[in-house]
Amino acid sequence: MYLDDYKRWLSADLEDADLLPELRNIDGNDEEIKDRFAVALKFGTAGLRGVLGAGTNRMNIYVVRQATQGLANWVKTQGGSQTVAISYDSRLKSDVFAKNVAGVLAANGIHVRIYDALMPVPALSFATRYYGCNAGVMVTASHNPAKYNGYKAYGPDGCQMTDDAAAIVYEEIQKTDILTGAKYMSFAEGVEAGLIRFVGDACKKAFYEAIEARQVRPGLAATSGLKLVYSPLNGSGLVPVTQVLKDIGITDITIVPEQEYPNGYFTTCSYPNPEIYAALELGLKLAKETGADLMLATDPDADRVGIAMKCPDGSYELVTGNEMGVLLLDYIAAGRIEKGTMPKDPVAVKSIVSTPLADAVAKNYGVELRSVLTGFKWIGDQIANLEAVGEEDRFIFGFEESYGYLAGSYVRDKDAVIASMLICEMAAYYRANGSSIKERLEEIYAQYGRYLNVVDSYEFPGLTGMDKMNSIMQGLRVAPPQDFAGIKVIKVTDYKKPEETGLPSANVLIYGLEDGSTVVVRPSGTEPKIKTYFTTLGKDLDAAKAKKEQLAAALKPILA
Repeated sequence: MYLDDYKRWLSADLEDADLLPELRNIDGNDEEIKDRFAVALKFGTAGLRGVLGAGTNRMNIYVVRQATQGLANWVKTQGGSQTVAISYDSRLKSDVFAKNVAGVLAANGIHVRIYDALMPVPALSFATRYYGCNAGVMVTASHNPAKYNGYKAYGPDGCQMTDDAAAIVYEEIQKTDILTGAKYMSFAEGVEAGLIRFVGDACKKAFYEAIEARQVRPGLAATSGLKLVYSPLNGSGLVPVTQVLKDIGITDITIVPEQEYPNGYFTTCSYPNPEIYAALELGLKLAKETGADLMLATDPDADRVGIAMKCPDGSYELVTGNEMGVLLLDYIAAGRIEKGTMPKDPVAVKSIVSTPLADAVAKNYGVELRSVLTGFKWIGDQIANLEAVGEEDRFIFGFEESYGYLAGSYVRDKDAVIASMLICEMAAYYRANGSSIKERLEEIYAQYGRYLNVVDSYEFPGLTGMDKMNSIMQGLRVAPPQDFAGIKVIKVTDYKKPEETGLPSANVLIYGLEDGSTVVVRPSGTEPKIKTYFTTLGKDLDAAKAKKEQLAAALKPILA
C-alpha cells in the first residue's frame, strides 16, 4: 500500500520543486519510503506537526491543503461569517503553507484574513475573535527543531479547536484525496476575487491596546531604568514584543543580533525553546556584557517566554516556568489589590502538572485557583465559562509550567507578548524598590516552603514508539506502584476516569506521596515522549533536589 502511494507521488506533477528530488533519492530504500508513506500525520486538537518533506507522514503543501479542505468542509456547516484568520511564524515554508491554506479556503468560497507578515500565536487568536471568524490557522511547530513545521487550528472563540470539532475535521480529511482532493486557487486569484484580505491596522492596534491595558502599575516601567536583553530566537516575537515594551516606556533593550531576524534554520541553537539553556546562551553572554537586569527570550511563535534573572552577586539564573507562574501570580494579585483593580471573586487557572506552590500563593491573596488538564485550551475554556455568564473580568491570570502565561481575556491562548510586558514591569517594580525578581522569589520560598518542580522526559522514537508508550501507561494502571524509593503512595489520581476528577478524560496519572511529594506521568500530546513531573518540598533546595533524584531513580526502571 505505502509503495503504491510512493509511486503515485513519484509520477505526479508536484508543484513543490523540493519534493521530487527527495522522492527520487529514496527510490529502493524501503525503510525511508515506509517512514514517509506507511502512516499519515494525524490531525488532532493541536492540529498537525511533523518533519518537513515528501509523503503523507511529512509536512508539505499537499498535507496542508488536505487538512485545510477538511477544515473548510467543517466551516461550511457552521454558518456565521464564513471567515478564517491565518498567521504564520518564521519556520521554513511557514509563509508558503499559510498562502496554501488561504488558497484552499478561498477556492471553497470562504473569506480569509491573513497577516501581511509573520505574527505570533496570540495575534492569530486575537484576529480570530476580532473579525468574528469561524476558525483560525497558525502555521508553526512552536519550539521544535528547524526540520519541523505544523498547523494549529483554532475555533471561533480564539481557543485551540475542541476535540469534537477536530474529530469532524479529521473525518473530512480522511475523505479528501491528498494530491487531488482539495479545491485550490492561487493566493493572487483569491486576493483578486476579494476572498483573501490582509489583517488591517485597526486589528493590530487593538491587539497592542488590549495587552497594554493589562499593566498592573501603569507608568511605572517608564521611570525604572530597567536594562533588558531580548531574543526573539529568530521568530515572530521581535515586532510585537519590542512595540509593547517601548509603548510602556522600556527603551533600554539590547536585541541579541544573531537571533534578531526571522531565520527558520535556527542556526544559533538547534532547539529554539526558551526552556533550555542553549537557546538563552547568546543572550546571557550579552546580559553579562551589558549588566542587564533581565534576559528574556520568546519562542518562534511567541506564545512562550523564558528568562534569566540577575542575582545580587551579578550572576544570572534561569527561572523555571513554574517559578515564573508563581512570581507573576504573586505580582498581579498584590499589585491589583494595592491599586484597587482586583475584581470581586478573582480567578486564576493552572494546569494539573503545574506547581502546588501556586495554590498556596493564590489562597494567601483570596484568589480562587482552578486546575485544568494540560493544554492551554483548557485555560481558555475556563475564561469562556466566565464569559458566558458575563464574568470574564474575574480572570486575572493563567499559566502552565511549560512557560505559557496569559493575563486577560482578549485572547484564548498563551501569550508571550503580554507575559514579556508583565515580567519587565515586575522586574522594573522590584528594581525601583531596591529589590529584584531573584530576591522576591526567595521571599516567596521563605514564606511558603522550598518547592522544587522538575520535568524529565523519556523519548520513544520510531513507528513502535507509541505502542511502547501505551504499554507503559497500561502497565502503571494494571499494577500501580505502592511506593517510590520507599516513600508510600497515598493517593493515585487517574485522569482517564472523568467521573473521579470532574475533568475530561486524559492520559495522566498523578501519585500523591505520604511526604507531600507528587509524581506525575503523562505522555506528550505532540511528541513521542513520556513526561514525568516531580514536585518535592524540602527544608532547602539541596534537600528538595535530593528527594527528586531519589524519586526519579525509582521511576526510571518502569519507563526505560
